[in-house]
Amino acid sequence: MQTNFSAAQLADPDVAESEKILRKCVHCGFCTATCPTYVTLGNELDSPRGRIYLIKDMLEDGRPADKQIVTHIDRCLSCLACMTTCPSGVNYMHLVDHARAHIQETYRRPLLDRLTRAMLAFVLPYPARFRAALKLAKLGKPFVGLFEKIPALKPLGAMLKLAPASIPTASPMASPAIHAGQGTKKGRVAILTGCAQSVLDPAINDTTISLLTRLGVEVVVPEGEGCCGALVHHMGREQAALASARRNVDAWTRAIDQGGLDAIIITASGCGTTIKDYGFMLRLDPAYAEKSARVSALAKDITEYLASLDLPEPVRKPGTVVAYHSACSMQHGQKITRQPKELLTKAGFVVREPREGHLCCGSAGTYNILQSEISAKLRDRKVRNIEATGAQIVATGNIGCITQIASAAKLPVVHTIKLLDWAYGGPKPEGIAEERLVAAE
Repeated sequence: MQTNFSAAQLADPDVAESEKILRKCVHCGFCTATCPTYVTLGNELDSPRGRIYLIKDMLEDGRPADKQIVTHIDRCLSCLACMTTCPSGVNYMHLVDHARAHIQETYRRPLLDRLTRAMLAFVLPYPARFRAALKLAKLGKPFVGLFEKIPALKPLGAMLKLAPASIPTASPMASPAIHAGQGTKKGRVAILTGCAQSVLDPAINDTTISLLTRLGVEVVVPEGEGCCGALVHHMGREQAALASARRNVDAWTRAIDQGGLDAIIITASGCGTTIKDYGFMLRLDPAYAEKSARVSALAKDITEYLASLDLPEPVRKPGTVVAYHSACSMQHGQKITRQPKELLTKAGFVVREPREGHLCCGSAGTYNILQSEISAKLRDRKVRNIEATGAQIVATGNIGCITQIASAAKLPVVHTIKLLDWAYGGPKPEGIAEERLVAAE
């Protein structure tokens, strides 16, 4: 794609980076076939190619964002299926991130939209605030129907519908500590406790720690780490995202200095995509460029790390038929496609992949709140494909997908690590009606 940026514009490193990305696009349109919003809405401006044109015009003209570009960028899920499809290697992720930051700086949203986004940024990245908000949500649930009738209040209705009926007790294992591995030490890792997942399903990390320590891996829960910054990053709040990144880099650097780390384990694939990008996000900060690159290199999804270990034979082989949903941040963001399925198969599960596995379930961070109508269409399409597999349970590696799919599916939806832990001696996950065990060889 031909660009016409001035020398003064290209002096801005973010503009220069976006210009390089834009020049790689050859207008082929392959991305339109795998873009969930284009497939759903049929509007060229709701495809990656269409959004690239809008971003190019906005950045080249050096003008503030307008309602048209905000509408179409807001509809982007950042699922990154376009990057998997693109034959030219266009880094759409970094381009749309730049566009969102530009929107945040130059566009004044309607009052209720501003307040909703500010509330999400204030609450979701902080477990204590999020837990308190979920308790308050019970008071608002009777008003869901009213909120859904008023366009500006639809996000509030979506939030209340997604709020769980009960909230798990906070886990003591989320507190800073070192969990020793059993038997011969086979590794030392840190684990991200994160934000929303630690409130919605703290058992995911507890299970991960339990399995890793049984395998002989020491697990460090560092002091000072928290939300990875993905949520505010995708809302264009770049300074808040960078502050989260720096805090986590500092926490994990201390852990590295105090005994070394083989990996930084992440159990929410949405967080993993962002943490693996810390090196790029902080590339212009001389105090953090090197440290953040080191952290990004150590970041591993839990299935990615387990696949690198010499695992023993499972204690049991359940034989359960599992529909594996590959989160967008897993398959498109981190390019992890093989390891989760191979681990489940080795552990004795019968793995089935739903049709249209490349399409997003519609969760995408806060997308199912801010774009609830499109999100619901994608969720229902995903659930139909999952249920058509005839599986007994759904496995996935991202808390957002778990919440989204479970809101409509008849099958139980669990994190992949819970099934693996079961096969290797842990408790049976909730929701599995029958245990058809096959003796492990």
